[in-house]
Amino acid sequence: MLTAFILVYLLITVLIGRWAAKRVHSAADFVVAGRNLPLGISACVIFATWFGSETMLGATAEYAQHGLLGVMEDPFGASLCLLLVGLFYARKLYRFNILTFCDFFRIRYGRKAELASALMMVPSYFGWIAAQIVAMGIVINKVMGIDYTVAMVASGALVMAYTYMGGMWSVSITDFIQTIMIILGLLIITVIVVIQAGGIGSIIDKTPPTYFKFFPDRNLNDWLQYIAAWMTIGLGSIPQQDVFQRLMSAKSEKVAVRSSFLGALMYFTIGSLPLLIILCARILYPDLLNDDPEGILPAMVLQHGNLFIQILFFGALLSAIMSTTSGAILAPATVLGENIIRPFFKDISDKKFLFIIRLSVVAVSIISLIMAVGSRNIYELVGSSSILSLVSLFVPLTAGLYWKYATNAGAIASIIAGTLGYFISDWRESSIPPLMVGLLASISGMLIGSVMEHWLGKAQTETVV
Repeated sequence: MLTAFILVYLLITVLIGRWAAKRVHSAADFVVAGRNLPLGISACVIFATWFGSETMLGATAEYAQHGLLGVMEDPFGASLCLLLVGLFYARKLYRFNILTFCDFFRIRYGRKAELASALMMVPSYFGWIAAQIVAMGIVINKVMGIDYTVAMVASGALVMAYTYMGGMWSVSITDFIQTIMIILGLLIITVIVVIQAGGIGSIIDKTPPTYFKFFPDRNLNDWLQYIAAWMTIGLGSIPQQDVFQRLMSAKSEKVAVRSSFLGALMYFTIGSLPLLIILCARILYPDLLNDDPEGILPAMVLQHGNLFIQILFFGALLSAIMSTTSGAILAPATVLGENIIRPFFKDISDKKFLFIIRLSVVAVSIISLIMAVGSRNIYELVGSSSILSLVSLFVPLTAGLYWKYATNAGAIASIIAGTLGYFISDWRESSIPPLMVGLLASISGMLIGSVMEHWLGKAQTETVV
């Protein structure tokens, strides 16, 4: 019965994506849904940006093993990211009326910076998408008993199919419905297991205090690692095309800003529910904690939940993963088509440009699937994707918006220095988190490059929006 539900749900998702694809009449419709999303759908779309495998499976595994200190990256860092986007980035970026994040680099810095940012951004998504494909493989394997690799290929192809058909319109409509599934499913399951575990008071009494420890010990190394965990997604996902693309799909600047705040609130509250379910699992089914960490929740539901709970849980889980995957595929595909391929074609028609982006969707999906088959650790795949954008693109974006003296040379130097600083520090196994070294190198590159260009008299005057 559960298998039948999963199959019907997947079929309905594809049909919804196909229906939404009827609204696509241009590349702008495909990429940013014609900038027509109202507040309700826009907030759900932004909430669903990262609410996927890491939150439902990766973060719960980390929480089961390390408590709150293990999940600063997600959901706390992800919620912080959406809050900061609403406060400092959404309004300014929306006014540019552009298709991709890298278009801002072209307008603010020039073609070289645009290409450099695109070349850094596109690869950063492969690990993220691969993590979602791994998670879908885990779910389908546990529910249907299908081989992991077969399950990953089938689920990845399905999400690619409806993303290819309708782009952001398919992503938005399916995200809206899937968000409803996520919220209802997690709320009902949380209430049920909390009651079974004896209530909140009993759960707190039976849980070791280390699970609620929010700050690290008083030593420098622990604090550096703690801050780095907040920064990974909290700052690293700000200069990412997926959240930018969803913001640009809002019907107005005000809707974009409000959607960011609502998305942050939803992510923090709904993202805390899987952690509470894990605390209940420790009490109700302690034997499960010694098995596969990332499979704790699915195993708990399959072994001890009735059919109603199983349908709710796996409906919510698949909804979360698929909504994240579709947007994550569309984001780098859009950058690949708009900022890397399109400049090589002069006066390209909108129809041909749309075809290029759709082909890019297929290419990104295939590469990510290959990565998924090669590495099955969800938390590692996700973390690596956010760090790269943090050390290379965060500083040029922020400086371009808020520092009028930022220049093209500064942007390129920032991208190169940050990336090299991170990889060298990681290779040397520095005691300081490599992402911090990369971020400091990126700041230095921006300052030195911009100052040198102004000093040589080659900088053009730029207006900060």
